[in-house]
Amino acid sequence: MSKLSVHDMKGVALSEMDFPDALLTKKGQQAVHDVVVAYQAGLRAGTASTLGKGAVAGSGKKPWRQKGTGRARAGYRQSPVWRGGGVAHGPHPRSYEKKVSQKVARLAFRSAFSALVREGRIRVLDQLAVAEPKTKVALQMLASMGLDKGALILVDKLDKNLICAVKNLQNVEATTAHSVNTYQLLRYPVAVITRAAMDGLQVRLAGEAGRKS
Repeated sequence: MSKLSVHDMKGVALSEMDFPDALLTKKGQQAVHDVVVAYQAGLRAGTASTLGKGAVAGSGKKPWRQKGTGRARAGYRQSPVWRGGGVAHGPHPRSYEKKVSQKVARLAFRSAFSALVREGRIRVLDQLAVAEPKTKVALQMLASMGLDKGALILVDKLDKNLICAVKNLQNVEATTAHSVNTYQLLRYPVAVITRAAMDGLQVRLAGEAGRKS
């Protein structure tokens, strides 16, 4: 069993909780890399678009006669070598989506969470209550726990006050234990997780660990 300290919102240690080592793993570094690359690729819009020589408006008239002018031969003004002509091998709308199997995705999530536990980058909160939907409330809470560099906040259920309090903070994000992904676990230096969210993560990890490979 791994021991995790449980704190209150002021950063004071209250107790300890056990986390089953059977749900953790030391494998999956390549799976983490593949999942993060696929996630970031999926964020790309893929809307860059250029016109090839066949799509540029213009006639097929030859700019000047083939020989006798002293200039290079030219067949049409839509050529990529002309200003205003088409673009050679330019980008066109496409999808950057990469496929990752469910087995790899599950292993990556377990590996990323296991790294947080091993490196001591998890702060378990007995409970999290944001009284007002204001940014300063979230800043005061994080400062009291010594988390000025940012954190990922995991709760069992999101409430409006928490969402509004952190949405303007660049290095802070709040989500649920059910929806958090591998990229989010890696992106922030510390994960602040409520007891209820830890229970949800254990259920999620237990289900993933119990699936057949």
